[in-house]
Amino acid sequence: MSGHHTTPPGTPEVTKRLSEWIVNLNGNDIPAEVRREGLRTFVNWVGCAIGGARHETVDAALHAVIPFSGEKTSTVLGRPERLDALHAALLNGITSHVLDYDDTHLKTIIHPAGPVVSALLALSEIRPMSGEDFLTALIIGVEVECRIGNSVYPHHYDRGWHITGTTGVFGAAAAVGKAIGLDVQKMRWAIGLAASQSAGLREMFGTMTKSFHPGRAAQNGLTAALLAEAGFDSSERALEAPRGFACVMSDKQDWDEILEGLGQRWEAALNSYKPYACGIVIHPSIDGCQQIRAEIGDRVKDISRVRLTTHPLVLELTGKRTPKTGLEGKFSVFHAAAVALIYGDGAPTAFTDEIVNAPEVIDLRDRIDATSNPECHEASVTIDVTFKDGSVLQKHVHRAIGSHDVPLTDEQINHKFRIQSALVVGEALTNEVLALCWDTPKLEDVAEIARRSYSAGRS
Repeated sequence: MSGHHTTPPGTPEVTKRLSEWIVNLNGNDIPAEVRREGLRTFVNWVGCAIGGARHETVDAALHAVIPFSGEKTSTVLGRPERLDALHAALLNGITSHVLDYDDTHLKTIIHPAGPVVSALLALSEIRPMSGEDFLTALIIGVEVECRIGNSVYPHHYDRGWHITGTTGVFGAAAAVGKAIGLDVQKMRWAIGLAASQSAGLREMFGTMTKSFHPGRAAQNGLTAALLAEAGFDSSERALEAPRGFACVMSDKQDWDEILEGLGQRWEAALNSYKPYACGIVIHPSIDGCQQIRAEIGDRVKDISRVRLTTHPLVLELTGKRTPKTGLEGKFSVFHAAAVALIYGDGAPTAFTDEIVNAPEVIDLRDRIDATSNPECHEASVTIDVTFKDGSVLQKHVHRAIGSHDVPLTDEQINHKFRIQSALVVGEALTNEVLALCWDTPKLEDVAEIARRSYSAGRS
């Protein structure tokens, strides 16, 4: 019986080798283009965190945790409240994900920044770090969680695990561990402690609990690194052991996805940024429906039926036929197509409770059907619109905006930042914080960004 739980011969020392890479990597070893993508990841994340700061989900979470918060050292971005670092990591992970507008590693559908940046920024207010050191830790954290995600995807995801939560905890632990200078042994412990706190279920999509997952991953990853720093030990082979993360939580364990090309091939360079505030598999449908609206104008009222032909993952993840809340609307391709046709919109304002229940949206939504085609690319869609006079308009989206083929530009990220943040903190302070984010590499104390967003939240 005991032999069944022995690591199979030939299994590499994954946890050890990954820990050695994290500890030994010098920031100067990270290529300039990867550092630039890390900066874009951070700018996008700050906009999403401030943009989500006043959501009812955040209000509820703060109401629950404030009575139990310790020393109020760390900022909840865009809000006047301050919390201890662990609870601030939780809350910022929630705020940055609640609008479903954050970054995406397209190969695994991980939203990498939430767990990593929420933990790092909370830490930075109690342990000051430069902008350059912050970006190095951020990039390492994103790289670690995405490589671990690659090693178990899609089997892990198909079982029902929310991969942002389950792998994000490793990214947060690695990033914080790098920032506080863990040695290799303690980094292995931190990874083991993270593995023991890996959680998140896809059943929670469309509820407040979905955004709890990256928040808890940030909090748990920060906890893991701090415990390891204090000498709290763990298994030193938590990733590859038969009772470790990959073997317990997935039928697939591809160790090469974690170890091969470390420092040469960068998953952190493949991050992408959403143009629309909803599940990313819906984005091609929004693109196409916006194009159709631009062509037909007032003829939207003459639409009889709409048929979407999509990748199977679209209906699996976003097939909510009759959403009742804004959060459910983010996981309804039918709602997203309807608002794109009616309003030409996919911003956070298109996914409120009010819009989801608007009579004109419900009426058009009920006339939209979707079918799956395995040959359809995940970033593509074909839309057939039939009008009441019998005429048909077809639109094919080859690759959606925000995909690797059509990435968001810096200016589009800036626009996205402004339209979210200005609603919460005002235009002037939004522009100030945005400029400060782009200046991160020059900052001696990256926590200045968190403090400015706090001041903005009070104004």
